Amino acid sequence: MKCLRFGARGVMTDRHGLNEKRLAELVPELAAARREVLADADQWAAGTPVPEEKRPLDAGFIDLPDRLLTDFQKDKENSQVGQIMAKADWVAQEFDRVVLLGIGGSYMGARAIFEALCHPYHNELSRARRNNRPRFYFEGNNVDNDSLAGLLDLLEQEAPQPSANRRWMIVVISKSGGTLETAVAFRILLRQLANECGGDPAEIAQRIVPITGPDGRLHNLSEALGCPDVFRIPDGVGGRFSVLAPVGLFPAATMGLDIIQLLDGASAMNRHFRTADPETNCVLQFVGVSHWMEKEGHCPIRILSTWGKRLEAVGLWYDQLLAESLGKEERGATPLTIVNTRDLHSRGQQHQDGRRDKLITNLVVEESNRKPLSVGVSEHDQDALNALADKTLPDILNAAFAGTNQAYWDVDRPTADLILPKLDAFWLGQLFQMLMLATVVEGRLIKINPYGQPGVEMYKRNMNAILRGESSWQPKSPG
Repeated sequence: MKCLRFGARGVMTDRHGLNEKRLAELVPELAAARREVLADADQWAAGTPVPEEKRPLDAGFIDLPDRLLTDFQKDKENSQVGQIMAKADWVAQEFDRVVLLGIGGSYMGARAIFEALCHPYHNELSRARRNNRPRFYFEGNNVDNDSLAGLLDLLEQEAPQPSANRRWMIVVISKSGGTLETAVAFRILLRQLANECGGDPAEIAQRIVPITGPDGRLHNLSEALGCPDVFRIPDGVGGRFSVLAPVGLFPAATMGLDIIQLLDGASAMNRHFRTADPETNCVLQFVGVSHWMEKEGHCPIRILSTWGKRLEAVGLWYDQLLAESLGKEERGATPLTIVNTRDLHSRGQQHQDGRRDKLITNLVVEESNRKPLSVGVSEHDQDALNALADKTLPDILNAAFAGTNQAYWDVDRPTADLILPKLDAFWLGQLFQMLMLATVVEGRLIKINPYGQPGVEMYKRNMNAILRGESSWQPKSPG
């Protein structure tokens, strides 16, 4: 079975106190946490009553890739995956710009897929160079007035041109529809869309694809608008665990990416997680090292160090996953994503010589997707680079990676490695599923429910109460 790799050689030092024997002592607890996670999935699938201490139980994400693949094999055209692919192809044919509205897990997975697997300058390429796929814009994830106004400017300048290649549409994602940031952006963009369509209800409905739950405000609004295709977020799949549900799959398919490979990768990770021994199980080993370093190594800050720009949004997606899942009851590690070598020139000093409170996990892709660029020879050698003429950019990145980790090793700074053979849909699907599984395993290990987000819900209630004049507490205006 092809599986990504996790290694912790850079953690196994006398200073940190972690070695193979001590990691092995965690195996019974890790194995028990795995059993509990799998039992959660079975209980959710069986639909049996959930005890109070387990609520909420959003374990439906675990077997979701396998269920979607099975249904697709049985009935390609009528399965959810088949319907997603058909609608995505239609959108790509009809529209040149897609505005994706969502916040948190409702957009971060799609953004991660876009940055990892699409051309780095996708939106700047001609339509032909984009394989006749639309440009993508992400909004509804903040309340930045000038940012949204700027997007409206861009969309408005093309409104008079009716060609299918110039039109735009909206994908709006919210399980409940009650998230204010996304709902407000949708209303504002819907107003502009209605103006462009001359108020034609049928045309407006055709240019909106909602992805939502079986009920709630967005569901009701979608029905009122008459949207012909509404994709449902499955029961038991929370927002930050929804990247391999329609939340991530429909945008990915519209981008022209292979969503079957995404699901295949996740399904392969599920098999590995279920069957591999704890000593060789990358999910359990990742959890074991991270947990031990936080508890015994006094490293509550976890740095995900991505080597290359294309995985930065994956790191930001993981930041949210870990922070919202385990940041409860005054506990939980603090996640932080960096991009190297870029951030060696901003955070490198701190990681090398600052507080000893960080575990750095390198996220590395072994093979470039494009032909390596070489330094080459120049008649202008004032930069003294002719000595490196035969070196490629991957050579330089590898040297930076090795040099940085050697420097950390020399001063006993703990590092681990998470390695993808290459960056494609299959390996990205594995990575998504591995990190989601690791998060819920660690939650069960430390006796924190990894599902639900009580802190975020509190800010939402307060914000709505203030806006509606139902709260006497008024914050000082930031502007």
